[in-house]
Amino acid sequence: MAAYPQLLHTVLDTTSPRELAEFYRQLLGLSYRPGDEPPPDGKLDAADWLVLVDSEGVRRLAFQQVDQLPRSTWPKPDVPMQLHVDFTVTSAAELHRQRVRAEALGADVLLDRTHHTDEPLFVFADPAGHPFCIFVA
Repeated sequence: MAAYPQLLHTVLDTTSPRELAEFYRQLLGLSYRPGDEPPPDGKLDAADWLVLVDSEGVRRLAFQQVDQLPRSTWPKPDVPMQLHVDFTVTSAAELHRQRVRAEALGADVLLDRTHHTDEPLFVFADPAGHPFCIFVA
């Protein structure tokens, strides 16, 4: 018996679960949980709940359909982040490579703090507007 609750996965609300799941699947090299794969015709489906897993089958992210989702206005306070996910890379060169990948997948750069010597980072918005960070650890 576990002494504490165990984290299963982080769930992101979105008006388009398949589109957002595809963004993170490609960004992070994850896979769909069996049964959550896209339809074989390649079209985006109307799934309302999807889960991504790592190479060992461990759940990492889930995506839940909502009717409306105001896009975060961070760093302006009107619509706060409420939650964001942090990802790390090993070098500044890798950080810049991942910026190119994230933008090609549909992310927008919200903050470029690559000049910071202790912790260079980018803050992005994913296609649904959720902020996330990639930084050198």
